[in-house]
Amino acid sequence: MKWTAVFTEPIDLDSVKSVFIEMKGSLVPYFIQSFSDRGDKAFLKFDDVNTTEQAANLKGSALYLSKTVRPSLKRGEFYNDEIVGFTVEDETEGVLGLLKQVIQSGPSRLLEIDYNGKDVLIPVNGPFIKSVTKSKKLIKVSLPEGFLSI
Repeated sequence: MKWTAVFTEPIDLDSVKSVFIEMKGSLVPYFIQSFSDRGDKAFLKFDDVNTTEQAANLKGSALYLSKTVRPSLKRGEFYNDEIVGFTVEDETEGVLGLLKQVIQSGPSRLLEIDYNGKDVLIPVNGPFIKSVTKSKKLIKVSLPEGFLSI
């Protein structure tokens, strides 16, 4: 079974019965007893986490969901892990390389590719990404002149 990190995508917690928390390199299941939300924050009460100290040990941990329960995205949207390994192709330069990873930097995402042995970061937000075709594992970009030589 494959897992995905939960970052900023909205989740309907009514349909989620458990999450996984990474602890010492392993994913440990935690079953949700109840939840509440206040504004843009969700508060989860897990089974068998009954003290402030137990809860404090989980604070700041990354939560993971099974890919089978994460929400479907709209056309043209993607989860970071879905596109790693895709070919990145520029309109004028042609194939640039394979996508190594998607870096989450605050509210922004950056595509990291290996372009001729050099790491290049392409912002997802903005005019650079022209299309993402999951069936062809292809990301088409339009980079300004000189972008790759920076």
